[in-house]
Amino acid sequence: MEQGNLIKTKAYVNGQWVGAASRKTFEVINPATGEVLAAVPDMNREDVRKAIDAADAAWAGYRDLTAKERSAILRNWFNLMLEHKEELARIMTMESGKVMAESLGEVNYGASFIEWFAEEAKRAYGDVIPPHTKDRRLVVIKQSVGVAAAITPWNFPLAMITRKVAPALAAGSPVIIKPPSETPLTALAISELAQNAGFPPGVYNTVTSTESSEIGKELCENPKVRKLSFTGSTPVGKILMSQCASTLKKLSLELGGNAPFIVFDDADIDEAVKGALVSKYRHNGQTCVCVNRILVQDQVYDEFVEKFTHAVQGLKTGNVLNTDVQVGPLINEKGLKKVKEHIRDAVAKGAKVTTGGDIIEGLFFQPTVLADATRDMIIAREEVFGPVAPIFRFSTEEEAIQMANDTEYGLASYFYSKDVNRCWRVAEALEYGMVGINEGLISTEVAPFGGIKESGFGREGSKYGMDYFMEIKYMCFGGITK
Repeated sequence: MEQGNLIKTKAYVNGQWVGAASRKTFEVINPATGEVLAAVPDMNREDVRKAIDAADAAWAGYRDLTAKERSAILRNWFNLMLEHKEELARIMTMESGKVMAESLGEVNYGASFIEWFAEEAKRAYGDVIPPHTKDRRLVVIKQSVGVAAAITPWNFPLAMITRKVAPALAAGSPVIIKPPSETPLTALAISELAQNAGFPPGVYNTVTSTESSEIGKELCENPKVRKLSFTGSTPVGKILMSQCASTLKKLSLELGGNAPFIVFDDADIDEAVKGALVSKYRHNGQTCVCVNRILVQDQVYDEFVEKFTHAVQGLKTGNVLNTDVQVGPLINEKGLKKVKEHIRDAVAKGAKVTTGGDIIEGLFFQPTVLADATRDMIIAREEVFGPVAPIFRFSTEEEAIQMANDTEYGLASYFYSKDVNRCWRVAEALEYGMVGINEGLISTEVAPFGGIKESGFGREGSKYGMDYFMEIKYMCFGGITK
């Protein structure tokens, strides 16, 4: 494999590139080819404890920098990321299987959070409260929460890091990043850029490990870590939340989803097809906000199925490094098995495969459409995390809302309608943290990202994003005389 300057095979702790104390390593595999890309340190709890200690020691000096000084470092990091966009995208594609066009887009998307919070760092305003007595003055300020830990997923190996750590760093909090074992190389590459950007030693740390549960437990239970941000499954999120209880740690949890995509009979069907296509098959269906259930009103059901099937058949599978390829592999055998099980269950219960439904080669699976899906199928309740789109029927607006909300999850939802009154009614009735109305791609650094119900809590991005990495302090000045 051709290696660039950003391929790193050591963890990054306290401004140094280090191995595991045990000298253990694990291999990073290209899911598209099965090739071993590199071996990186397999760290344990003791290694992570050292990173936590380094971050804690760096906290006082870093939080005392002015907001403008922190902003300048973040801006340097943003510029370096764009300067190395092609190399970052190539590393991401090789270790995650994400097609090159999407990886290039993710670098821009991930960098946008750094740019945004570089600016927000200078706008962490407090308040002056009108006093209740003449001899007092009441002031509210915001301060850094302290050491922040980020546990990130493999499906967005760059953007899920920047979306979490950019607001933390802007607020004055040192960070410890635990990337997934599937995609550590992207995390280490941007650590190199963070070092070059000028973050002081101990402020930015990245630890790599296959011991996810043990590392997670240390990050949750160590009292020096004041904040934990996690993106992943709901069951794991619940475990981390319980482990954080002993220290009452501040939490942000972005967990599982079961996103509905509703097509009403007054929708622009061609636009709905485009929106469903991009939302369902981005990263081969392996994102937390991907469409999981397509709900289509009776009157336009057949038209939508026909047009959507035709559009899916036009998706191109191939070498993920080619920018015109749209479909890559699933991340591993476990993901492939889940896709096959969901299709097998749906077909046994009456679903019709209108296109796809089989393995192409290795971890590549055909983009699949299932017509006549019903609510008793596994795919109606569980996130498939793969290139399978089940299409359900509904008759009335009330039924669509009930079907959409009939899940413990509440992350992202989508619907298409030309009726402005219906748009307001349905958007307000959907029990989701985010709603796309006549739009299939809704993520942006300027808007709050997050869910409700068992999809978690907390918001990332937007003007709200820094609040989750800051403490509010009220100061009462007494004895004021005139």
